[in-house]
Amino acid sequence: MEQKKWGIIGGGIMGLNLAHQLIRRGHQVTLFEGAPDLGGLVSSWKLGELKWDKFYHVILLSDFRTRNMLKELGLEDQIKWVETKTGFYIDGKLHSMSNSIEFLKFPALGLVDKLRLALTILYASKIKDWKRLEHIPVTSWLRKWSGKNTYDKVWLPLLRAKLGSSYQRTSAVFIWATIKRMYGARESGLKKEMFGYLPGGYKRIIEAVKQNLLTEGVIIKTNHQATEIRSSFSGLPSVTFANGYLEEFDQVIVTLPSGLASEICQELSENEKLKLNQIEYLGVICVAVLLNRSISPFYVTNITDTWVPFTGVIEMTALIDKEYFSGLSLIYLPKYLSPEDPLFVKSDDEIRECFTATLIKMFPELTNENIKFSGVARAKHVMTVLNKGYSDNLPEIKTSIPGVYIVNSAHITDGTLNVNETIKIAESKLKEIIREGNF
Repeated sequence: MEQKKWGIIGGGIMGLNLAHQLIRRGHQVTLFEGAPDLGGLVSSWKLGELKWDKFYHVILLSDFRTRNMLKELGLEDQIKWVETKTGFYIDGKLHSMSNSIEFLKFPALGLVDKLRLALTILYASKIKDWKRLEHIPVTSWLRKWSGKNTYDKVWLPLLRAKLGSSYQRTSAVFIWATIKRMYGARESGLKKEMFGYLPGGYKRIIEAVKQNLLTEGVIIKTNHQATEIRSSFSGLPSVTFANGYLEEFDQVIVTLPSGLASEICQELSENEKLKLNQIEYLGVICVAVLLNRSISPFYVTNITDTWVPFTGVIEMTALIDKEYFSGLSLIYLPKYLSPEDPLFVKSDDEIRECFTATLIKMFPELTNENIKFSGVARAKHVMTVLNKGYSDNLPEIKTSIPGVYIVNSAHITDGTLNVNETIKIAESKLKEIIREGNF
């Protein structure tokens, strides 16, 4: 095939994977990232004197695409696999739900409720035709299978925590995809699901990916924020950047969130812009806290009490050895919310004070003296809301601008947002582009 000059806009996992695939097919590839560093949602930051991921991430045994990426980088055998525990914070008290016995002792539900909850999860794990769930509200589906009491006490608080007010517009695909990921290892023949991490976090992974791409011949330009993509006089797509730089390509793939892609691709038709802009996103505000003590044995503590301002408590050092954090405990306090939520305009100090004060209230043995660092990370476009008929309303990846394609996490229609799903979309959508264009 004839060698083409490709431009990739966005240096997250999606863009990095696309660049890798294209360069291996013999094309010229330039990857642009608006931030100083690559990684997007898996980028890292400083936690005082330490450096780790901005947001929390985990690798599952069933994340075969992620593991294959790490294998290519020579890193898969360095993954640390750990069995973790799960907790629930209900009515001001902490409960473990990490095994069958603890599930049976769970105080918030009666025996019949527990049976219906277990059957709901089992039934969802067996569903193959996810498309039929796209037209069923998740609220109706969960009420039907789990019953009103289980829905009110367990599912509804978790839906609110994970989806904010958008849970009312979300289809049953969301809970099916969540359960499917949880059962992924068992379905693939593995004995049990375990959580994994790579020492050094995603900073180490992204650096290895970057060096691999540079070795393969990919040109990487950070601090290059795309501001406009349009057809040049030659008919080829031209990309203009905020720093004044401009470059033409044979083909361009935009991996930015749909609304941002619509803004910079101004020559799109009104129908294309409408479809892109109607995709609903959820953002996240995540407070990272370093403590000089652990607060629980749980990796994830799900929260059903509505007075708590964050989604859950993620104690990374229940998974990751504390030696990587100078003996400290790393806690994430995430809150999923609409990009228009007023919390996004609050200062870091306001958010930090609110979240850490709540953490101390939840765990009274904590004091401010235990907090050695706290920082606020924000992202306005994290995951899309899988609303009614979601996959039927997605825009085409090929746009009306010749040579321009839009591929992003909005194309995850039957899964949850994670690195493995992102790689899957990058691989499948690039195959469509290559096949359609005969590149």
